[in-house]
This record gives sequence, structure tokens and C-alpha cells, in this order.
Amino acid sequence: MKMAAFPKCYMDELCVDHTMSVFDWIALAERELKSTGVSGLEMYGGYFADTSTAGIRAVRQAADSAGFAIPMLCVSPDFTHPEIAERRRQIESQRAWIDVAAALGCSTCRVLSGQRRPEVTRDQGVNWTVECIEALLPHAAGCGVTLAMENHFKDNYWQYPEFAQRMDIFCEIVNRIESTAFGVNFDPSNTLLVNEDPLELLRRVAPRVVSMHASDRRPKPGATAGAMEITDYSQLIHGEIGTGLIDFDAIFAILADVRFDGWVSIEDGVTGIEELKRSAIFLAGKLDRWFPAA
Repeated sequence: MKMAAFPKCYMDELCVDHTMSVFDWIALAERELKSTGVSGLEMYGGYFADTSTAGIRAVRQAADSAGFAIPMLCVSPDFTHPEIAERRRQIESQRAWIDVAAALGCSTCRVLSGQRRPEVTRDQGVNWTVECIEALLPHAAGCGVTLAMENHFKDNYWQYPEFAQRMDIFCEIVNRIESTAFGVNFDPSNTLLVNEDPLELLRRVAPRVVSMHASDRRPKPGATAGAMEITDYSQLIHGEIGTGLIDFDAIFAILADVRFDGWVSIEDGVTGIEELKRSAIFLAGKLDRWFPAA
């Protein structure tokens, strides 16, 4: 099984403070993660200071030189904006990111629904999301890139949580889009934020899963996971994979049953590279068990 890493712990350094460059992240991963079985690095749109052809080529060359594939590009389109002109702008922005994903050699590019604005109804949000994604599918297919919709909580830099955060809305959108250029990026721990069962969601969408974020969460001291409110993100914290609430054996059993063969990307917590290394070692053991090499 193919294992990648996503540096959740360095998001602000890469995207806000710019105290770490994408090249720094590649070099750090080469030094610290290659020995753990990580063979890919997932990217996020905010990492790139230069999205020109030359800039993206430089990132891909750096990853190639370090021995990493770049299997996934994480992007956060906002397709639930009430203004049609803004939705069209979001489509064009996502189209450009699909081009970046193809140039990086990615097999998948993440899409989302958009923000859960109070004035947007369920039917509006679902319809707009489906319309926007379907508008992008021919371009994605032409680039050899699969659009992977994540059951997300909230982009780090959004005002509102994800419109399709709840299972019923997420599955309605997924079920309305029929294309080989579309699938699901499954993130188990995001379901905990709305008191939903990650295994139930996975059973519903397993045949459509093309990639996975391996994430784990635990309640803060004094908090109770079963009492989370929909936006009470502060009461659950990301952490080291295998030490939280997620049953990875149960998840991989379901994925193995549908012959999943995509990338699994470690989405780790906030304490740095040593935690990422421990997460990678834990996850490698689980993948070896459930997806033994032929």
C-alpha cells in the first residue's frame, strides 16, 4: 500500500508565517520519514509561493530528487457561495489547480462543497456543489486527475465549517455525481466532530474511495467525544495516529474488502516531526497487515 504524509503540524509555517517553504518540507521529510515507509508527499495549495510552470516544475523535481511521489493535491474550493459570479470564479480557480495537480504528477485533487453559510439552504448548497464539480469533470478527466471529495470539517482558513460536514448531505452529493473522474477522499476523524460514526460513513462510500487521510482525534482533558456540538472543534484535537478514537483495523478491513488501492496520507497533529514519524510507523504496520504486498 502507498503511504504519503501531509504536514498538518506545519500548516501555519507553510501557509501563513512562511517560515518554512515547500522545499524545506520536502528536505525534512527526506531526512526523517523515508525510513518509515513514507513514499509520497501530499501537497496543499497554500504551500506554493510560485504557481508558474517553472515554479511547479521545481517542486516536482525536488520531490523526485528526494524519492517522493506527489500523489494528492489538497484544494479547498468554495462552491456554496450565494453569488453565481463567485461560484464561477471558484470553478476557474479549481480548474487551474487541476492543472497544477497534473503538473505535479498527482493522481487526485481534492474538492470540497464549500462553507456552511447561514443563508444557504440545503437544496441550494447541494445543487451548487454538484453543478460546480460536474463542470470540472471533463477537464479533470482530460488531465488524468480524479477529483476526490473529502468529508471535511473546515479549511484552516475558512470562516464557516464545511457545508457537507454531515453524512447525509455528503452522501447525497457523492451519489449524484457519476463519473470515473470523481471519488471520495475519506477522513475518519472528521465524522467525530458531528457525533457520527466513521465506519458507517465508510460503509456507505467505500466503493467510491480513491484516497484516504489517516487522521486521529481525541477529546481534550475534561471533554466528552459523544457530547460534541457541530462546531465545537476546539474540544477534539488532532494527534498521533493510533492513539485516539479511530479504529484503523476496522477501517482497513472495509477498504480491503472493496480492494482499495489508493494512497493513504498521514494527517498528523501539531507537535512536529517526531510525532509524524511515530504515526508513520504505526500506519505502516496496519497497512502491511491489511494490504500485504503481492
